[in-house]
Amino acid sequence: MGAVVIIPARYASTRLPGKPIIEVVRAVTGKHLIQHVYERAAAAPSVERVIVATDDQRIFDAVRQFGGEAQMTDPDHRSGADRIAEVAAALESRLIVNVQGDEPEILPEQVEQVIRMLVKDAAAVMSTLAHPIESEDELHDPNVVKVVLDNDGYALYFSRSAIPYLRDHEGPLGGAPARPLRHLGIYGYRRDFLLRYSELAPSPLEEAEKLEQLRALSAGYRIKVALTPHRSIGIDTQEDLEAWLGKYR
Repeated sequence: MGAVVIIPARYASTRLPGKPIIEVVRAVTGKHLIQHVYERAAAAPSVERVIVATDDQRIFDAVRQFGGEAQMTDPDHRSGADRIAEVAAALESRLIVNVQGDEPEILPEQVEQVIRMLVKDAAAVMSTLAHPIESEDELHDPNVVKVVLDNDGYALYFSRSAIPYLRDHEGPLGGAPARPLRHLGIYGYRRDFLLRYSELAPSPLEEAEKLEQLRALSAGYRIKVALTPHRSIGIDTQEDLEAWLGKYR
């Protein structure tokens, strides 16, 4: 079952303006950041099309320049899910994948993983990935989103706080009775669900944590989660950017 990847890409990042096409990335790696993401997503076997959804003409032009597909979207969308829903509304594919435009280390097999979860589990309307947390610093970092799962691999809750609370555990996190998990910002959706989801009002939990996936959980929808051994870290700050570019220098 073929899927379409939609990559939301905004120019007006608070911490790193112009991030998808910031020139230093092309100078060091030969490609814009958005091209790295685009090409990795396109390499997943079940992906039949990749579209960059943007509100900025400069990003649109840069994507077209390297031969990619881009669509202009409403600049007033409140979240990335709303931006990709605008593009998905005109598509026929039943499966949509949201890959963040600042994740140049995303692997094609991770994109494939979120697609396969929806293919194999008819009860799942949304899918995503998580990775075991490796340090106490990461566990208590509010910029690291955590997720806890039920026995069937569905998300119970996402939070910026340290969850689960390891009451009687001391020592390495790998030995904890419930290993803390870091959520990775990639999502698979059934298209019909995505269109309904984008019409939902933000929930109080979403507003409190600033995590849009809590809108789905609050409305009673289930999110399937699979584990991945690969940590795909987004480029959110100048420090993140320099660390990633260091691999090319």
